[in-house]
Amino acid sequence: MNFSSPTHRLLFSSVPVGFSGALRVYIAFLLAGIAPHLLSCIAAGLVIYATYTLDRCLPGAEDAINQRNLGGADQHTAIVTCGLAFSCGLGLFIWEGLFVVPFIPLIIGFLYTKGVTFGSFSLKLKGSAGGKNAVIGLTWGSSIAFVVSHWTTNSLTTVCIFVFYSLKLFTNSILYDLKDLKGDWAAGIRTIPLYLGERQTKHLLASLSFLLHAGMLVFVLIGLIRPELVILGYSFLIGGPFILLYTTDLEARATGIQKHLREIAIDGESALALGLRFLTGLVPGAIVPQYG
Repeated sequence: MNFSSPTHRLLFSSVPVGFSGALRVYIAFLLAGIAPHLLSCIAAGLVIYATYTLDRCLPGAEDAINQRNLGGADQHTAIVTCGLAFSCGLGLFIWEGLFVVPFIPLIIGFLYTKGVTFGSFSLKLKGSAGGKNAVIGLTWGSSIAFVVSHWTTNSLTTVCIFVFYSLKLFTNSILYDLKDLKGDWAAGIRTIPLYLGERQTKHLLASLSFLLHAGMLVFVLIGLIRPELVILGYSFLIGGPFILLYTTDLEARATGIQKHLREIAIDGESALALGLRFLTGLVPGAIVPQYG
């Protein structure tokens, strides 16, 4: 079996995103002071994997340049795999009593990738500068917040989780856009990096990250968020210094593991943060019992 074929590359390309999504839900439980529900975390990972793989197997004009390594992949196999992953995630969410959550990323993901047309009316969420990034951030933020809200009666904590992940994924998606300038330009997608340039974009993202983590510190101090200092501290390092030091030229010239530092920093952030949390032993007091 050829695991380097375009089809296998397509099927495995979204695995890190799905795994990262599952860990983000796990961290959201910790930030809310709730014992993590592993089934919900696994379900989230499966639904996120299905959504991102579907986006990649239904390519747009920009993907002919940005994702040339996936060209020639078997779309039928990918769509069937997406269906199986989503069905498993849906079943686990229903088992946990969550009926709406799995459809949020799926529906928005379809509107983002393909859009819908009714006569003269057309709606596609992928396009305007900052628009697609806002869609990605709000989709992640709302999905994770909905999962957490199922087990907490503290609506303000849920809002904090929503704000944290919405802004975090908003900035992450713009950072990915820095690498995809040629494809986005060719497809007519005017991203924020195309308007601002690399240097100003990085300054914008670092500023947003500083404000976000300053806000999270306030939320910790007033008791809305559990003081997960290792997780939040590592998040700040990735959102600030890493962004300022990152350059597309360096990534283009790099080889080996250095070439994948951006993916490791973004998609691997949750795993590395949880690993540091375990190794340092800097864990807050006992988490509160589940609500509801």
